[in-house]
Amino acid sequence: MDELSSAAARLRGLVRSATVGLVGREQLAELILLAAVAHEHLLVIGPPGTAKSAVVRRVANLMGGRYFEYLLGRFTEPAELFGPVDLRRLREGRVETDVAGMLPEADVAFLDEVFLGSTAILNTLLGVLNERRFRRGHTDVACPLRVCVGAANALPEDESLAAFADRFLLRLFVAPVADSELEALLEGGWRAEQGVEQAQHALGDLDLLAGRVLHVNLDAVRGPLAEAVRALRKAGLSLSDRRIVRTQRLVAAATVLAGRQTATEADLWPLFYVLPSHEAQLSAQEALRDSLKVAANPTLSSAAELAALQPASRVDRLLQAARACLATDDETTSRTLAEALLREIDANFVADAMPELLLAERTRLVAHVAASA
Repeated sequence: MDELSSAAARLRGLVRSATVGLVGREQLAELILLAAVAHEHLLVIGPPGTAKSAVVRRVANLMGGRYFEYLLGRFTEPAELFGPVDLRRLREGRVETDVAGMLPEADVAFLDEVFLGSTAILNTLLGVLNERRFRRGHTDVACPLRVCVGAANALPEDESLAAFADRFLLRLFVAPVADSELEALLEGGWRAEQGVEQAQHALGDLDLLAGRVLHVNLDAVRGPLAEAVRALRKAGLSLSDRRIVRTQRLVAAATVLAGRQTATEADLWPLFYVLPSHEAQLSAQEALRDSLKVAANPTLSSAAELAALQPASRVDRLLQAARACLATDDETTSRTLAEALLREIDANFVADAMPELLLAERTRLVAHVAASA
């Protein structure tokens, strides 16, 4: 396995660790990694209590870098995010900010209720998000920020916030766990209470992959990407030129996270998450059906699958889930997971049309269930 594939595989393990007990939140963890590798930012929209902050905290802890989190409000002061004025330097006649331990020094940041920030805060944040620089008075420092995750209960209706919201290229809309998964939620939540994940210090892997993004060969996908955008426009779904161009970074990031340096049509799925509203994403499912028919990613399997909603993208997730299940030490949990996976595999693939790798894992799952009966 080469250096690129090894780094991607370790990040896949990070996603599994970060989402233990958090049903249906693999997609969020994966998109945080995609954004970090692409040097873009992620906006998560959903009601309180849907584990948004829990996933971000876990991913940040497993990365092992400096983490900054803050809940913004109407009366939040800039100093609460960026640091106070350095009084010693002020007495010398210079207005400088002491950024120690604050957002400008963070590798990963999570800003809850991000649209409640004041104009002064949001204007300063634009520089941090766009340029990775913090400027205030005489202070001008480079920020090591890999990714900022912003969260809110809903998209803002105020037009004045549109420019700020546009700096979050990726959008994810989350909902409470469905009725059919409540048992899994309860079991997973109890398991999560019993274990604490250990930092994996994955920033090196992220930086390795991020350094390869601009060297990805996109020649084979520019035409298909343009056709996908035309399909969206035909369906009445428009994207700004800026968002279309920046989508290439996401496609390149998906490529390196798949362990490759040459993009294929399997890597076009991030386009789905660039659509700015939940309604637009729902409408895009049909418009992008042909463009994303081969979408897949072995590292970000849930995000790719839920963007495409097609069998080809489902295979990677099922393969990863089967291998993880068979590696589980808890016999009772392993058997329960194996039975659930067998039901899902059989519901999505007939035996004659099942991919060879998935058929092999299904055979192993059947043997595992039989042995533990």
